[in-house]
Amino acid sequence: MARTRLPPAELFQSALDGDRSSLARLLSLIERGGDEAREVGRLAHPLSGEGYTVGMTGAPGAGKSTLTASLIGHLRSLELEIAVLAIDPSSPFTGGAILGDRVRMQDHATDPGVFIRSMATRGHLGGLALATPEAVRALDAIGRRWILVETVGVGQVEVEVAGKADTTIVVVNPGWGDSVQANKAGLMEIADVFVINKADRKGADETRRDLQQMLDLSDLGEDAWRAPILETTATSGTGVTELWDTVLEHREFAESSGLLHERRSFRLGEELREIIAQRLGRKAREICTGERWDQLADEVAERATDPWTAADEMLSGVDA
Repeated sequence: MARTRLPPAELFQSALDGDRSSLARLLSLIERGGDEAREVGRLAHPLSGEGYTVGMTGAPGAGKSTLTASLIGHLRSLELEIAVLAIDPSSPFTGGAILGDRVRMQDHATDPGVFIRSMATRGHLGGLALATPEAVRALDAIGRRWILVETVGVGQVEVEVAGKADTTIVVVNPGWGDSVQANKAGLMEIADVFVINKADRKGADETRRDLQQMLDLSDLGEDAWRAPILETTATSGTGVTELWDTVLEHREFAESSGLLHERRSFRLGEELREIIAQRLGRKAREICTGERWDQLADEVAERATDPWTAADEMLSGVDA
């Protein structure tokens, strides 16, 4: 017998009551976008604001998932509950993002204090730029106070997603210290903490030196946070405790300096701007159809009118 599809409000209440399957279905609604995702957003927003997000990004193969799994283990030893969003914007699979992240975290899959979700664009009208913060808010609203957002690569989308966290960890490996590559990827701008993972390998000292030189060239204010450079070996757990202590130090700094409030306000403003841009884009696609549109397109092509005059006609009354 097929399971009755619950409306978003009932799913949300069920997730609040602790039902993990309802929470998973809520996140699926968010990924799909549309009216149901908007309803989840309206329900979650007033209950959110207490959770803290930690973004983790870095080149593929840097060991982010293994490091995330080690962090989960450390947090659980402190009796903290945690949610993990593993972001893969390029996945072609309709069932979600590539499951490799879950495989690496399988030791925690049955732990009720850990919720792990892989996310892909999956047709969301706003893409990950909208789906990720909405998913974070839903997790926050149902009581997950620590949310890890791990990205698969260091492309523009991944860097943007990770950079929207309260604390952003950039993971590199020994031998990966090219300042041109780092700046090109935008990692210098978003890093709150640098981690040299697999630090037991040759080249860790050179990578640390390269990162320090990049930081020395950064235009940091006198009272600004300077990203510390830590070393870890995720497979053995070495350095994970120190990494988490540094995350807590950054949180304390961000809260006391006003940086956290400033970042969150900026992110919400950018999200609002993105929502408006997406809705205007859909409106534009709706306007650019029909008989009059076809006529104007022909007139522009025949030089009977110019594109600006044609656009004015199509937009007349729209911005009233």
